[in-house]
Amino acid sequence: MSDFLSHLFANHFLLKLVLTPVIISVSTLVSRRWGESIGGLMIGLPLTSAPVSVFFALEQGVQFADHAALSAILGLIPVVAFSVSYVLAARTLRWIQAALVGIGAYLAAVVCMSMLAPSVLLDILLVPLALIAGLLILGKPETEIKRIVTTWWDIPLRMLIATTILVLITTGASFLGSKWSGLLSPFPIFTFVMAFFTHSQGGSAAVGRFIRGVIRGLFGYLVFFLVVSQLVSWANLVLVYSLATCAALLVNGLSLWAEISPFRTPQSAK
Repeated sequence: MSDFLSHLFANHFLLKLVLTPVIISVSTLVSRRWGESIGGLMIGLPLTSAPVSVFFALEQGVQFADHAALSAILGLIPVVAFSVSYVLAARTLRWIQAALVGIGAYLAAVVCMSMLAPSVLLDILLVPLALIAGLLILGKPETEIKRIVTTWWDIPLRMLIATTILVLITTGASFLGSKWSGLLSPFPIFTFVMAFFTHSQGGSAAVGRFIRGVIRGLFGYLVFFLVVSQLVSWANLVLVYSLATCAALLVNGLSLWAEISPFRTPQSAK
């Protein structure tokens, strides 16, 4: 078992391949049980990026992990571009058209971000502004609830599509060279798959709630990699990633509390 885990963490593609269907299935069940916003909040966490960062620190060195953490933070801006563009397009377009709009916005943002050199100052100033701007552009979530009839093959299909996209991006990018490999590898597979399924089944209001949850969840992602970038070069790795995980969970825990508190029924005054 230990040999299997060692091999798993020594190959970040294999790690993503194992985690992708698990994350998709769990987030789908969370969305159905507690709502799209909570499912999106879960997707916003660095569920595969965090283990890959550990792999970088162990195999490539702490300086590499430091640089990768800063790049990961800057990579949130294309994710916001995809997310916001998808929701805005979904208000008037069908899911496949909205997906194309989102992908186009994502690629345009990635090309722009590739021209910038990642730094702590840039990440701290630019990325939070992008996240806040994304939430402001989306506005308040619609309250329209559409009853979704699920089938037994829904979750397996989501898992299959997400895993297929992962394989296509990973293998296809290698044939296109290092530049496109770097541009395509951060593609938000979880957000993409969950968004178009949510849109096609629940409508634009449902995908709007989901995407708002994703963007709010990205604040935890941001905090995780900020902690890693500041500590990984000089502190014990177990301590670094433990603190980063706790910080991300704390931030998203506060977001979760803010999400559910308005729906609590106040007790009657006695």
